[in-house]
Amino acid sequence: MPSLPTASAELLAAAAAQADARLPLQGRDALPVRFVGRRPRTGHVPLVLHFHGGAFMAGDLDAGSAIARLIAEAGAVVMSLDYPLAPAHPFPQAVESGYDALAWAYKHRGKLAGEGAPVFLAGEEAGGNLAAAVTLMARDRGHPPLGGQILLSPMLDPCLATASLRKAEAGRSGCKWADGWHHYLPNPCDASHPYAAPGLSMRLGGLPATLLVSARDDPLRDETHAYARRLREKGVPVDEAVLPMDTGWPASYLDPRSIEAPWAPVVRQHLQQYFERCRAVTTPAARPSSSQNTHN
Repeated sequence: MPSLPTASAELLAAAAAQADARLPLQGRDALPVRFVGRRPRTGHVPLVLHFHGGAFMAGDLDAGSAIARLIAEAGAVVMSLDYPLAPAHPFPQAVESGYDALAWAYKHRGKLAGEGAPVFLAGEEAGGNLAAAVTLMARDRGHPPLGGQILLSPMLDPCLATASLRKAEAGRSGCKWADGWHHYLPNPCDASHPYAAPGLSMRLGGLPATLLVSARDDPLRDETHAYARRLREKGVPVDEAVLPMDTGWPASYLDPRSIEAPWAPVVRQHLQQYFERCRAVTTPAARPSSSQNTHN
């Protein structure tokens, strides 16, 4: 297999609609990245740093391709990161790598998505955890400013005590989310860290507009809804969508063929509407205090 080229904003801006590269990170090993979508000839589109799912232990760029493509089809340029996996790389390695990738994306956003492009974070399942954690980290470090965060069935709470999770069939190999949390957080003390478990964070104010998506058959539905409620309580603009259909989430996220699934156009529409609402907001002070809650 040929080695991937080192990511260069200039080269990637001129590349095809999909390009794989390696992202150079200072003090860390370079990580594989995939860019989906192209910079417009004029103006700008959202630049979205995306994290795939896989319960912290599995997944790669192909496993995240369905969601990355949906985000791109909704009108964005997507930078999907193949972050370091547990158990070889436990918390906080993936979060720190994600933040470094975000800093790189923000620095090169003009070449990748057009001058003035807003930068978003997105992820599904374990990737949703990382997107939420890096969003918290960016707020705490004061940089970079974010356009928003997109969380699909995010793993946010290691307690695994929600009703939707209890109803889920664990399967012969047991609960993969319990295994994922165990390997991601080998030090029990880390389970209370907000960057490890954003759903337990006591400081959720000052976060950007958030889209949360789950489905009626989603085992992670309850913790997704709980996070939406807590964000609203802190004044964060929230769009929440609970799809009224069977989706096979979060397992089906990992299948590249899910781009053709019945739920795909519904998710794409929610993404498009979310980006449109974010575009309409020119300053943080202009954001509405109320939030939209969509259950259809």
